[in-house]
Amino acid sequence: MPNYTLESSTVETLDGVNLMTRIFKPKQVKDNMVIVLVHQYSIMGGCQALMKGMASGLADKGYAAVTFDMRGVGQSTGKPSLTGFAEVADVVAVCNWVSQNLSPNKILLVGSSAGAPIAGSAVDQIEQIIGYISLGYPFGMMASILFGRHHKAILQSPKPKLFVMGTEDGFTSVKQLDNKLKSAAGRNETRLIEGAGHFEMEGPAFDAEMVKCILEFIASL
Repeated sequence: MPNYTLESSTVETLDGVNLMTRIFKPKQVKDNMVIVLVHQYSIMGGCQALMKGMASGLADKGYAAVTFDMRGVGQSTGKPSLTGFAEVADVVAVCNWVSQNLSPNKILLVGSSAGAPIAGSAVDQIEQIIGYISLGYPFGMMASILFGRHHKAILQSPKPKLFVMGTEDGFTSVKQLDNKLKSAAGRNETRLIEGAGHFEMEGPAFDAEMVKCILEFIASL
């Protein structure tokens, strides 16, 4: 038997998009922090189902976790955007819903792959977000054609940040990550997963390790 219950809800954005949302509620709550997980690039098949392993792992450890399908994915209405700027409104809407319905003052925002720049652009739009984790942020040159305009928002945020990346990430090299973070404001940490590629790290085999990284970051806040 899992140590959590699963609920569903529909969250409406300011521009009228309905987002299908799942809430993983622990049976024994360790902290009133809620972890909002932002999935990978919608156009390449990103969806909240890919975040289920991490969400359930966090709920098992006593932390409520929320996943959602961004616009145009699954049963969520609207259309996905190429650069992820429309989806920033999705993250903001879900975090506002969380702060009103689940946790009044503590949200940790976690973005995977293209979900990382999208989440990063929302961090300072929500006062209740107290920290940010990226799992495979695509800082590299080719990915920056799509997501480069998101970089400034997260790098200038004073909120605590953790960047988790595989050393064999095909989109961003370790050197590119280090160079980007040299100019970053506030507290910034990196966690390198030795030998892991970008898509490999997104897979279920790494869910437990990602949960461990998230829990260690929470403990340091």
